[in-house]
Amino acid sequence: MAEAHQAVAFQFTITPEGIDLQLSRQALGQIYRSGLRCWKKRLSRMKNRVLKGVYPASPSSWLFVVIVILATMYTQSDPSMGLITKIQEHLPLSLSLTLSAQGQTMVSALLFSTLLWLSLILALRFCLKVLLSYHRWMFEQHGRISTITKVWSLVRLLSSRTPLLYSYQTSLPHLPVPAIRDTLERFLESVRPLQSPADFERVSRLAADFERTLGNRLQRYLKLKALWATNYVSDWWEEYVYLRGRSPIMVNSNYYGMDFLYVTPTSNQAARAGNTITALLLYRRKVNREELKPSRIPGTVIPLCAAQCERMFNTTRAPGEETDVLQHWQDSEFVAVYHRGRYYRLWVYRAGRLLSPREIQYQIQKILDDPSPPQAGEEKLGALTAGNRTPWARVRKQYFSSGVNKRSLDCIEKAAFFVSLDEQEEGMKGDDPEGNLDCYAKALLHGKCYDRWFDKSFSVVVFKNGKTGLNAEHSWADAPTVAHLWEFTLATDAFQLGYDIDGNCRGEVEHSLPPPQRLTWDIPPEAQVSESLAVAQALADDVDCHVFPFMEFGKGRMKKLKISPDAFIQLSLQLAYYRDRGGFCLTYEASMTRLFREGRTETVRSCSSESCAFVLSIKDSTHSGREECCSLFRKAAEKHQNLYRLAMTGSGIDRHLFCLYVVSKYLGVDSPFLKEVLSEPWRLSTSQTPVQQMELFDLVNHPEFISLGGGFGPVADDGYGVSYIIVGENMVNFHVSCKHSCKETVSEVLCIIKGFFRLIETVLKMVLHKTFLKSVLHNTKRVLL
Repeated sequence: MAEAHQAVAFQFTITPEGIDLQLSRQALGQIYRSGLRCWKKRLSRMKNRVLKGVYPASPSSWLFVVIVILATMYTQSDPSMGLITKIQEHLPLSLSLTLSAQGQTMVSALLFSTLLWLSLILALRFCLKVLLSYHRWMFEQHGRISTITKVWSLVRLLSSRTPLLYSYQTSLPHLPVPAIRDTLERFLESVRPLQSPADFERVSRLAADFERTLGNRLQRYLKLKALWATNYVSDWWEEYVYLRGRSPIMVNSNYYGMDFLYVTPTSNQAARAGNTITALLLYRRKVNREELKPSRIPGTVIPLCAAQCERMFNTTRAPGEETDVLQHWQDSEFVAVYHRGRYYRLWVYRAGRLLSPREIQYQIQKILDDPSPPQAGEEKLGALTAGNRTPWARVRKQYFSSGVNKRSLDCIEKAAFFVSLDEQEEGMKGDDPEGNLDCYAKALLHGKCYDRWFDKSFSVVVFKNGKTGLNAEHSWADAPTVAHLWEFTLATDAFQLGYDIDGNCRGEVEHSLPPPQRLTWDIPPEAQVSESLAVAQALADDVDCHVFPFMEFGKGRMKKLKISPDAFIQLSLQLAYYRDRGGFCLTYEASMTRLFREGRTETVRSCSSESCAFVLSIKDSTHSGREECCSLFRKAAEKHQNLYRLAMTGSGIDRHLFCLYVVSKYLGVDSPFLKEVLSEPWRLSTSQTPVQQMELFDLVNHPEFISLGGGFGPVADDGYGVSYIIVGENMVNFHVSCKHSCKETVSEVLCIIKGFFRLIETVLKMVLHKTFLKSVLHNTKRVLL
């Protein structure tokens, strides 16, 4: 094997005169540099542990405390109020015999200074945690800030030092358990507009019975877990929502991210792969060294939990018969590459040095030029990760637990990430750019169902024309974490690494690099690859994806109308769904709970009584005046914003009810109320992909470098999956998915959304600019009919 040859540092022969050693100076040099890199990483981690441990103070503050104490003692004062003397009395006898009285005093003063310094650090960390636990500032209006919030703004002083990526982790508050009565009230409020009076009365009785009987018992267990665990939701959410799912994770769970809309930095596939791989590895270096700035709520210094970054690289989801397991390795010096049915291991480090982008391009080109055919059963092996989980677990245990198959599978699973060199050309191109965008989305969501490795934390796809994208596994992290990684990758590729005039990566090539290692397999025909592929192919064929860049206006105009952009879009979706289906449905919008330690997501139930009232006022516009429509819209937008804030601050509905349901299952008791709540389908599942690093993109001077964002498959078979990204001031990109097998969902829903975007803007402008009701009615009739 190639790596075995590289590992030989010396050779020897036995002769009658003795043993003749033949040392390889080059190999020993590589071993030395590789070991040196490992020790540098260890020292860097030790340094970061110290810096994190004393944050928000600094290690140098210890010296300041020592100098102050000694200076005070020099003035014949005792700043310790007798504690230094007591410490001196209890010094070990060996020190008392070897040190003079002055030396003993100095040692005692140093010990006291250190204890005082540690006490001050604990006090600062406690204050920071208390300040970060205060969330009422989110609910206050501009210009009406309370005194408590003004005092709370002192958190800026405790955040003045430049933190490491994980500096805030131990200072973040724990997710609180809401009062069960509050959760039930909010739940009933959310389902009122969706049910008939008789159904709502029945659900209200179920909720009252649950609160009176089983609810308080389950709540006590949940509060006990909240006292013991770091986060009372996240481990159960990861286990039961993701890892225990037995259906395919392709389409159902995994999601995708796209390249720039208008720009492809190079059409050279190997070069684009070289820069993309380099940028991803530079991001991993920043994560390992904790050089990334902690994510914050935009416009504030409030940090968000960074725990999801820990398993970003070197991670895979290993299948099990009942539940999957996330496996994470500390480090990996190679990536796994797939091309034309062959799998390769590509080493990206040599003697502790990260290969240059040009060297990685050189290695990728070797893979592209390799004429060898796939081995028997190798080409469609990835379909095992796309099908049902239980068959994959059994096949893995039977055929991949030993021998050459295990060694090759380990190379894929332990790789930093997975790279797929696709033979297709994708992007907004040709005579049908909109249709090609839809094909681009499907290529990233599922591809051919066997040319991605869906178990990896994420897989990078590089198409033949240089377009890129990624497919991410969902259990280890949520979309904002992956979006942050992808933003950095796109910006680093285009603006920092760059390409020469021929479209090649920059840098020099060391031609003595060992070639990429071809993985070998021994896959019997009975390995059930074809069965998994059939399941995955049926699922992929059923998915209908549409990507739509809306460029007529964006958040700039929405803000001028004094409306939250997210609320504007969500109400547009409610209006579009009502036009499409003739009614309302339970709507899911993902909100983060990363204000809390190990927080992930919470559900914002976007369909409210206020949003329904607005939609109905638009439908029946002949009886609704312009002021009434606008008033109802603003009330609905304010309600949505309040629901979003409640979800972010730990007062959501669905995660609390989910955990109560898990406790009931552990206790072996059934709750008709919880069973009904958790069985309700989310026919409209929505999510916003936030742009978190706008400083990386100069959209004023380079407006063509616009990201398309990403999307996901529909959650319900008879519903829609809608993802959107607000780019700059004048653009919103939509990704909408549904299933062909459902006759009630239509692929033209994007046109409906587009029309209602215009309609809502028109309604608001009519009121703001005092134009005629006749114009509102004309626009309403034009869109609805």
